Amino acid sequence: MSIATPINLILVSLFGVLLYWHFRPKAPIVLPRGPPPAVYKTYTPKTLIEFNGQNDKPVYLAVRGRVFDVTPGRNFYGPGGPYENFAGRDASRGLACQSFDEEMLTKDLSAPLDDLKGLDAEQLENLQSWEDRFLEKYLVVGKLVAEGSPDAPDS
Repeated sequence: MSIATPINLILVSLFGVLLYWHFRPKAPIVLPRGPPPAVYKTYTPKTLIEFNGQNDKPVYLAVRGRVFDVTPGRNFYGPGGPYENFAGRDASRGLACQSFDEEMLTKDLSAPLDDLKGLDAEQLENLQSWEDRFLEKYLVVGKLVAEGSPDAPDS
């Protein structure tokens, strides 16, 4: 008996086709483009306000002088999100008080930075918890200084 029977030739051909389909060249995988690199900078309240997520800009917010890029959390911190009031602003007092109202924000962007006086131990602990969460999750892209500070960038 010969092994070159028609059924064996069909099975070998089928096996060859299956091998080809499994190992055939595939289209190259194209990764999505990442965001442009963020450079560590010094911000003032007037320069930070631009980074509120409007017009496809990144979303930054500050906590105790650190500026975080929260763009990956745009759904929360960007336009239309529950924390959108904090976008482009110092969110320290609001986070400490667990209040997302606009009253927690400094209205006068030329005023000194919020020194967080008047916060009790529980509020400071709450703020520390938020800050730790941001440090785990988001990139620090700069520091926030008051207008007129020697470290303030030239406008």
